[in-house]
Amino acid sequence: MSKDIRRLDEDEDLGVTTKSKPKTKRPNMYRVLLLNDDFTPMEFVVHVLEAFFNKGREDATRIMLHVHHHGVGECGVFTYEVAETKVSQVMDFAHQHQHPLQCIMEKK
Repeated sequence: MSKDIRRLDEDEDLGVTTKSKPKTKRPNMYRVLLLNDDFTPMEFVVHVLEAFFNKGREDATRIMLHVHHHGVGECGVFTYEVAETKVSQVMDFAHQHQHPLQCIMEKK
């Protein structure tokens, strides 16, 4: 073995590279809520829950009754962008049909 090769083996620090996985943070989640009012028909609220939140008739009716009796009800939990879109869609749809239904989002 030549002196140069042996010298590389003995003198040179050959560090080991390790890959660290980046820690990904789960996105914040937001609750989309419907607020009760005295004017929006119950059937309209059920329709909103079916159309915008993919609820079946039974779940939509249960949520609508919860909103009616408790003043507020959760439609679903979503990432910020999805929650914001859902709120906007519901508010636009209610406005188009001349109902004062309110939909909001809050951080979970």
